[in-house]
Amino acid sequence: MGDDVQPPASGATPPGFTAIGVFLYAAAATTTFAATTLLWPGTPLDRVWALNPNAYKQLAPLRLIFGIVFLLLAAALITGGIGWFRRRRWGWRIATAIIATQVLGDAVNCIRGDWLRGVVGVVIAGALLLFLLRRRVRGAFA
Repeated sequence: MGDDVQPPASGATPPGFTAIGVFLYAAAATTTFAATTLLWPGTPLDRVWALNPNAYKQLAPLRLIFGIVFLLLAAALITGGIGWFRRRRWGWRIATAIIATQVLGDAVNCIRGDWLRGVVGVVIAGALLLFLLRRRVRGAFA
C-alpha cells in the first residue's frame, strides 16, 4: 500500500503505465479492423471473423451502424492513448471511462448467462480499472 499513497516524483512513471497506453492503441487497431470489415464486407479481411463467428452473426445485420460505432470507439481509444502518453488528465479520464464501460458490459454478460466470458472480463477489466484508480497512477497526470 505504500506505493499507492504518494504520487510519483516529478517525471516518474508508475509501473504498468506504458502497458496501458499500448493497450489503448492496440484496442484502437482491433476496433478499426472490425469497423473496416463491417463497413466494407467481401474482402479477404472477412476471414478474421472465423475467430468469433457469433459476434459476426450479431453485428452483421446492422453492419453500417456498428461499423460507425466502432470507428467512433477507435477514435476515442486513439485520443485516450494520446492523452495517456502526454499525461493529460483527460487522457486518464477517457481510459478510465472506457475500462469502466467494459466492466459494465462484462457484468451484463454475466446477467445474460454468459458466465465464463462475463466473469473473466469483469476480473480483467476490474483489475485494470483498479490500477487506473490508484493514487499513484492518477498522480502521474497533470
